[in-house]
Amino acid sequence: MAKEAVFTMKLDHELRDAFMAAAKAADRPASQIMREFMRDYVDQERDYVDFLRRKVERSRADIAAGRVFSNEEVQAEMDQFIAELERKGREAAE
Repeated sequence: MAKEAVFTMKLDHELRDAFMAAAKAADRPASQIMREFMRDYVDQERDYVDFLRRKVERSRADIAAGRVFSNEEVQAEMDQFIAELERKGREAAE
């Protein structure tokens, strides 16, 4: 891939020195490592956005199909779940 752009950034001297030393210890150019970091970040963000998009689409489909619960229904189910956990905890402690 042809390198056509320059990326400049400000950072603490200590961080720069530690990064450069780590790159040297790995026998790799710092610019190569930074390109990998940037690619990984872009991929991670793209994956996360795709995950969120799928989640929203599933939620909208559930709503359209009537698969929804009121806050009161969810709260009642959670209260029952917590009470069951507490009961099991008391039994285990006896």
